[in-house]
Amino acid sequence: MPSTEPKKLPPAPPPSSATTTMKANRSQDTKPELALRRALFAQGLRYRVGLRLTVPGRSVRPDIVFPRHRLAIFVDGCFWHGCVQHGRMPSDPSGYWQEKLARNKSRDIAVNQALRAAGWTVFRFWEHVAPSEAVVSIKEALAHSIPIIPTNRE
Repeated sequence: MPSTEPKKLPPAPPPSSATTTMKANRSQDTKPELALRRALFAQGLRYRVGLRLTVPGRSVRPDIVFPRHRLAIFVDGCFWHGCVQHGRMPSDPSGYWQEKLARNKSRDIAVNQALRAAGWTVFRFWEHVAPSEAVVSIKEALAHSIPIIPTNRE
């Protein structure tokens, strides 16, 4: 049975200009995420931001959530999530970045599986996808889902 513990990363490479750049990257409220949120809002769609979802074995925080429709949306950066079209591997003889980005990809797969197993629909959009294109997919998913109406039972 494979171990569920993540492999340890190799030692971090010595600080460089790339390290400074990587540390300056935002993890939330990125330009692509904000553009998608503005496009959704302009279409009259209301959503939650920063909502923590707890599913068996995981706690995740999607970029955009439609709780009643059980729709979780992630806007993935090309570098951090390994876009085959735009992502590029930094030159690093220690193997740190290769292992780091491989762990990100495997975590994305595990998060998708956990959310889907808990009844959520998951969308992942690359940062280079036009917001208008993403909105079309999201609106279609919302139109085909049955909203969960909360009850006021005590």
